Amino acid sequence: MPANLDDQLVVAISSRALFNFEEENSVFTEGDPLPYKQLQLNRLDQPAKEGIAFQLVKKLLAFNTPAEKKVEVVILSRNDPVSGLRVFKSAEHHRLPITRGVFMQGRSPFPYLAALKADLFLSAHQDDVRMALDAGLPAARVFPTTMEASQLHPEEVRIAFDGDAVLFSDEAERVYQEHGIAAFESHEASRAAEPLPPGPLQPFLRALHRLQRNPPRSQNMRIRTALVTSRSAPAHDRAIRTLMSWEIEVDEAMFLGGLDKGPILQVFEPDFFFDDQFANVQSAAQLSLSSGHVEGGVVNRMFRSRRAEKAG
Repeated sequence: MPANLDDQLVVAISSRALFNFEEENSVFTEGDPLPYKQLQLNRLDQPAKEGIAFQLVKKLLAFNTPAEKKVEVVILSRNDPVSGLRVFKSAEHHRLPITRGVFMQGRSPFPYLAALKADLFLSAHQDDVRMALDAGLPAARVFPTTMEASQLHPEEVRIAFDGDAVLFSDEAERVYQEHGIAAFESHEASRAAEPLPPGPLQPFLRALHRLQRNPPRSQNMRIRTALVTSRSAPAHDRAIRTLMSWEIEVDEAMFLGGLDKGPILQVFEPDFFFDDQFANVQSAAQLSLSSGHVEGGVVNRMFRSRRAEKAG
């Protein structure tokens, strides 16, 4: 019987999200990928440094035991197969038990996400993330940095999510952008008992919730999740009721009413934070917190539209 990934939390990740390949990437050009390939080959026995999502992956993989495999991490990369050798050797050096990978030699690996049943896709490549989100698949763009992975709370995975356009659809966000805060609050209060449609990362939260409720019996690893949203009362009501309707719990919920999320995240100390607004991702990065930009929803569409108008 062939192996399968059923009942596992599956994270698909690009090589640049897992490892710091920024020096190598600086020599890459679309017209001539050979210098990049040669540099990776020359450094085959030189383990790559940790990337922005390294700590998240390391902690998630720690949920696995010889008897129970709860998490699968698959490298999904535009790298060529030769460069893939260094990716796997680096994973082995860092004691990351990653055995599966797809290397596309310059082409997008996006089409393989559904076949892998990925609950999350992390990539530094903007187009790949956008295609995944447009197809309704959970994805976020990372911005590689040289920050060191946090060594805090080693037996706990902490993940923070924005609400609208991340865990929830952008339905309410569209009302806010088109009609302002008063219309948004009225819209949400009148629909408090009506669950919001799922957003792009709801499947990932659901997979985390399953793992949280059914951890391996012989491990001490734990998951802690947080909703960190610009909503405030009375709009908080619909958010909480939506999670209840999904039968999903979060461990903490912060309703900030437009406050800067950075200082709050600094207290929570997430291993990863997801938000649809780039300003919030930047705020987290300035505090050396790993984060991913969920480039869907009305705010990002408006931004791309304005940028296209200026370019035209």
